[in-house]
Amino acid sequence: MAALDVPAVDYTDYTDRQLAAIPLAVLVLALAVLGGWFLVTGAPVTPGIEFTGGTELQLTAQVPQGEVGDAFATEPESITPTSGENTYIVTFQSTDTDALAADARAAGYNVQSVQSTSASFGSDTQQLGLVGLLAAFVGMALLVFVLFRTFVPSIAVILSAFSDIVVPLALMNLFGIELSLGTVAALLMLIGYSVDSDILLNNHVLKRRGDFYESTYRARRTGVTMTLTSMSAMAVMAIVASKYVFNIPLLSQVGVVLVMGLAVDLMNTYLLNVSLLRWYKFEGVAR
Repeated sequence: MAALDVPAVDYTDYTDRQLAAIPLAVLVLALAVLGGWFLVTGAPVTPGIEFTGGTELQLTAQVPQGEVGDAFATEPESITPTSGENTYIVTFQSTDTDALAADARAAGYNVQSVQSTSASFGSDTQQLGLVGLLAAFVGMALLVFVLFRTFVPSIAVILSAFSDIVVPLALMNLFGIELSLGTVAALLMLIGYSVDSDILLNNHVLKRRGDFYESTYRARRTGVTMTLTSMSAMAVMAIVASKYVFNIPLLSQVGVVLVMGLAVDLMNTYLLNVSLLRWYKFEGVAR
């Protein structure tokens, strides 16, 4: 993999507080967004029908997208065109599949498929997804403490990973992306990406010979190249899967979440993590 020409930032021009200020401010804003969303909606992130229960119809209708919902007694949650001509995916909070299909057929729509998730099953799936996300985060934290066995470098990795999840969740609310099994998978991948870049930085600074700033630059050159390559791949996936090309909403949403999370990871790793490591090396317990 070819390395990008990553310019050398003179970290000596900035204090530790200045380096940490931006990522911490972004994290606080993200927590405020999630808290406000919880107060208004009852959930920190808007869940999809996999978690709330509901019905998804795939149908063909010879009417404009804006008129598809007029045929149903129950108002649709979303109407998404697919790559097929005049084909739409229509989702509802209701699980009365017979009535919804009957409304569609009465309007002259051709119902291609019907999928329904009960509210109880959706609740169980939501709990399972949250437990999986929490278990992955706790496992990552334990692994980091085992690897470094020191408090500050370990906390730096964990705090960065926490922010890499929280900020994309807040952005999902702002961009109207629901929490689904696909976006949960994207958040799990972000934990892996975050730990990878942070451990790369910590290893260069703490376990390799050389000046702190030289070690930081070597790690940043490799880490930025890896992250930007991943961001480019995810951006291409999001664009190709968007409604303007193949219209695969799940893949598009996963790609967007990963791009947002990887961008946040760059900020957290090379501002927040660097500030904590520098404090640890020169002013903290390692002095």
